[in-house]
Amino acid sequence: MILLTDDLRARLLANGRDRGADHVPVVKFFNPLGEGVWLATELDADGDTLFGLADLGWPELGSFSLEELTSVRLPFGMGIERDIHFATHLPLSVWREAVRQAGSIRAAERIVI
Repeated sequence: MILLTDDLRARLLANGRDRGADHVPVVKFFNPLGEGVWLATELDADGDTLFGLADLGWPELGSFSLEELTSVRLPFGMGIERDIHFATHLPLSVWREAVRQAGSIRAAERIVI
């Protein structure tokens, strides 16, 4: 699966040029076989460094690598996937608070979506 379409990449790059804003997550990545959910709001000009919420069992705000997400190899030939149905109008600050209350991004989705 292609993790970033041209449209998603353009939106993330535009957000990356406006660092001070409370952006709405553009894309959600997930591990289809276990722990791991990422909500990305920004992409650096380097084309690799994403910013957003990452949850590998302990949610935190920060940067993560698109190249690393792409390189993950899971059993059965699977890898990290993009949630093609993900859509939100809520900014990252709302997601962060929902994740703090719920304990994980997956649990927070039941609250905010």
